[in-house]
Amino acid sequence: MAVGKVTFSKVEREKLAEVLWLLNWISVVTGTILFGLGLFLRVEIHKWQEVMSEQGILYVPDMLITTGLAACCINFFGGKICLDCADTNKFLRWKLVMMPYIICTFFFTSCVLAGALMCYGIRSQMEESLFMGLRNAMRYYKDTDTPGRCNLKRTVDLLQIQFQCCGNTGYRDWFHIQWISSRYLDMSSSAVVDRMRSNVEGKYLMDGVPFSCCSTFSPWPCIQHHLSTSSTQDKQSQQLNLWRRGCRQALLDHYTGIMQSIGLTVLLIWLFELLVLTGVRYLQTAMENVLRLGDPESESDGWILENSLAETARSNFNIIKNLGKCYQVDDDPNINVPTAAAEEELPS
Repeated sequence: MAVGKVTFSKVEREKLAEVLWLLNWISVVTGTILFGLGLFLRVEIHKWQEVMSEQGILYVPDMLITTGLAACCINFFGGKICLDCADTNKFLRWKLVMMPYIICTFFFTSCVLAGALMCYGIRSQMEESLFMGLRNAMRYYKDTDTPGRCNLKRTVDLLQIQFQCCGNTGYRDWFHIQWISSRYLDMSSSAVVDRMRSNVEGKYLMDGVPFSCCSTFSPWPCIQHHLSTSSTQDKQSQQLNLWRRGCRQALLDHYTGIMQSIGLTVLLIWLFELLVLTGVRYLQTAMENVLRLGDPESESDGWILENSLAETARSNFNIIKNLGKCYQVDDDPNINVPTAAAEEELPS
């Protein structure tokens, strides 16, 4: 029994072809939107790629960019096919192309859905990437003279100022790393030498933060040093002195908002593309049945699947299972030896 069987008259087939032609051109626009969203997301990730541990998350914008380009090409081609399929004679030119076109459109539509799901499922990977990347960026914050790390200080400072955050999970993260370059330390000072000797790794650690952690809403000068002393902790000004939120959470919220908006848009595009795919399938089957009937003016049935889901799956499985049988070699030694009956039938 056919799945989704619908009967179309000649006028209804023509209207369906015209509507699909219009929808395919709209799909070209949605493909451009997909491409633009992927490009926008790639640029946003590239802005702060220095504070990310890996670039594996770029597969999401790359997926959207590739899918968008494929949508423009496939739907541009599909619009021409659907417009010609309104006429029986023109349909004959595309009859053999329709099924490969529908299969390509099906895989493309599946990629659109995969792109939408990726936008919602990347949060945990993004969080881990930001945690590791920010930890390394803070560790190399002081290495302004080291090739490959000379811009990290500027990047981290811009990040903390723009997103109003401090440290990885909070401002106290700066207490556990040496963020002041050794060339700015007075090695003749006994206090500096003693502080470095007191650390196992010989680092100059202090209960202070970079200037970029200072809150711009503080009504008094920023307190950057001796933040763990009791005299500083007792001040009410401490709550307004520094940014309290960690940069990992700030960036994660930023990218999550973008991903959710893009994911919703891509999901709507997928529903639209699914509608177009369904319409093209109905048009293909209805026109093929018209050719079988031999009367262009008659009504014809269209469907999504000619048989039930179970029968279709079983049929496809058997086709795949028997694909290699035509290439198998029979090992029978007598395969080319004529039988006695065959020899008697041969002319003398």
